[in-house]
Amino acid sequence: MSDVQSNSQPSASARPRAHDDNHDYEIESLAEFDRVIVSGGLAGHRVQSVDLTDRTFALLGADTTDSVFLGCAMEPDAAAKVRAGGALVFPPVPGLPFDPYRGSLYSPDELFEGLADAGYDATPDARSYAWFEQTKADGDIFASMLRGIHDDAVSDALDEHLAGARVVGIMGGHALERGSAAYAGAARLGRRLTRNGLTVATGGGPGAMEAANLGAYAAPFEDGMLDSALELLAKAPHFTPSITQWAQAAFDIRRSWPDGGTSAGIPTWFYGHEPPNAFASHIAKYFVNAVREDGLLARSNAGVVFLPGAAGTVQEIFDNATPNYYQSRGGPTPMVLVDREHWTEKLPAWPLLQALAAQRPMAARIALVDSVDEAPEALARLTEGAPS
Repeated sequence: MSDVQSNSQPSASARPRAHDDNHDYEIESLAEFDRVIVSGGLAGHRVQSVDLTDRTFALLGADTTDSVFLGCAMEPDAAAKVRAGGALVFPPVPGLPFDPYRGSLYSPDELFEGLADAGYDATPDARSYAWFEQTKADGDIFASMLRGIHDDAVSDALDEHLAGARVVGIMGGHALERGSAAYAGAARLGRRLTRNGLTVATGGGPGAMEAANLGAYAAPFEDGMLDSALELLAKAPHFTPSITQWAQAAFDIRRSWPDGGTSAGIPTWFYGHEPPNAFASHIAKYFVNAVREDGLLARSNAGVVFLPGAAGTVQEIFDNATPNYYQSRGGPTPMVLVDREHWTEKLPAWPLLQALAAQRPMAARIALVDSVDEAPEALARLTEGAPS
């Protein structure tokens, strides 16, 4: 990044801009760039990862005072002109398997590109994980900076995507196999909540997470579609021994029933041995797991359903309970734990959650149910009268 340059004083681009709630200062596509140029220049805008090599003429005549270009390809004379005009330019970083400046969330097709031809190891998802493992071991500060920029860009895109949505988180273990009754139950839950007008968000991985995203995908179709999909997926029950076969089975479902319902998946390359699932329409994948975990729970403004899981799900329960306890994000949001035996005997998180909630507003926002089919009613009951 040593060639980042600006002829304006460094504080100019960094200082906060006056906010106009009716004006979006972020430009994330070529079409958006063209609209902004026509309407009056680029001053104060942030242009994210847009290929501007064919917009040299427009750039040469644009006002770029206090603008920032993040990873935008430009002709050398255009880059020199916008810098001279007061812009801060962060050039594209060659050789990366991901775009650190991206302005949008991932899609399954993007992360799994090349799956059918060369297998999972050739996909951008697998190559990004390999890059992460290598640079994490090297301790390269430049690589850690790129990871931070990437994760911040993903968070920004996720906030834009979920703006105004009622988001319900569904948490559960990655080990849940396709073909099991529990997997089918998680899928029914995702379908029902989506049909109820909620946006399902999961950790974006396999197991219970995939099942919930699958249910959301199935929501627009007749009920029989989910039954058929579950039967087909059961032929590749787990992402081991072959991620390629596991993922290909999901893409076969998507091809057979295109244009399914939308949902969010929020996985991490920290657990890169667990691939993302292909049923989440919008994927916010992070390098830093702590950012991913907190972000997923913080955005679940309509509550969280916790399916049976192990250490990761237990961590998520109390990561969610803490802001509800202190009301650090406003009023407490609903928490529904599914499977009484699991959460009172096998991993007794429920008694501790009850003890924390006692005599506090969050006590009216927690519930324990026996089966996954009871979760939607419990969620609705806990939501009644909750602060908006």
